[in-house]
Amino acid sequence: MPVKKNEFKKIIVRMPNWVGDLVMATPVLTDLRRRFPDAEITAMCKAHLADLLKKDAAVDEIFAFSQPGYGFLRRVGDADLIGKLRTGQYDLGVLLTNSFSSAWYFFQGRVAKRVGYRARLRSLFLTDGVAWPTKKVHQVDFYKRILKSLGIEKSQTAPRLYLTEEEIRNAKELLTQRGYSDGAPLIGINPGAAYGSAKCWPPERFRALAQQLLDKDPESFILFFGDEKTGGLVKEVVQDLPPRVMDLAGATDLRELVCLIKLCDVLVTNDSGPMHIGAALGTPLVALFGSTDDALTGPFGQSEAVIRKQVSCSPCFERVCPIDFRCMRGITVEEVARRVLERRRARV
Repeated sequence: MPVKKNEFKKIIVRMPNWVGDLVMATPVLTDLRRRFPDAEITAMCKAHLADLLKKDAAVDEIFAFSQPGYGFLRRVGDADLIGKLRTGQYDLGVLLTNSFSSAWYFFQGRVAKRVGYRARLRSLFLTDGVAWPTKKVHQVDFYKRILKSLGIEKSQTAPRLYLTEEEIRNAKELLTQRGYSDGAPLIGINPGAAYGSAKCWPPERFRALAQQLLDKDPESFILFFGDEKTGGLVKEVVQDLPPRVMDLAGATDLRELVCLIKLCDVLVTNDSGPMHIGAALGTPLVALFGSTDDALTGPFGQSEAVIRKQVSCSPCFERVCPIDFRCMRGITVEEVARRVLERRRARV
């Protein structure tokens, strides 16, 4: 029986747990809003990711939570989450996470209709289990497939993020305070990745890239991005480089990072959360792939941005390369610099 547009009044969507995955899941929110325009839609996500969904036009409420601890704290945390879910009285829950626990929370929270992939015995807690894809699909489409049981066919909706004009102005002011000349080209570089070192181009090559770009494009400014964990890496990479190279690792919050990536004329990045942020914002990318598969997690809508070498062991999906790192070491500084300048010109 077809699902009616007014069938669900309160919808909760359990968003993924990583920056890049959450960004790739945003089309689900848009597609749900189009299908159920009068429903109240709640996005449930970990607290440190909630800022990504601020100002989201498809979301009425953000349900931010922290991961429960252990022992007594875990029991208290579980009870709090379940209590909030019950209070919400949701008649539809869409699970974009594949964990057993997330399905269990929705079941215990009395979410009436619970839709998600069948995995890890979680089918016990789902009312509508979705079969795992039998062929390789991009992560964006992987999330969209869950909606088919709700009468929502696969759409062309792309990932997106929302920013305000005031936030953009503040980001520009931050750069001005650090010596940026308004109107000069901005090149972003993100040398880290959360999953592990096997996803990362060697640090010394990012440094050499910055030096080469400064030589070839003397008017440009280069912004190095990173979080507190990669702060030491970035500091080492930018040491003794000219003032036109700015170390912003750990110096911005998540919203500021998104604004700065929006301002960049091009972003050089490993397969990472900032890469997907850039893709969602329409920032031209140069995306370096080695241990992971760009067919699964490449920048959506920017397949031409990917640089990867066809080696027999890639993609391996290892966190740390067990051999000679040939997939990433095969990518040269010269070819990345050339692609950066090509991509930057494409936006002018």
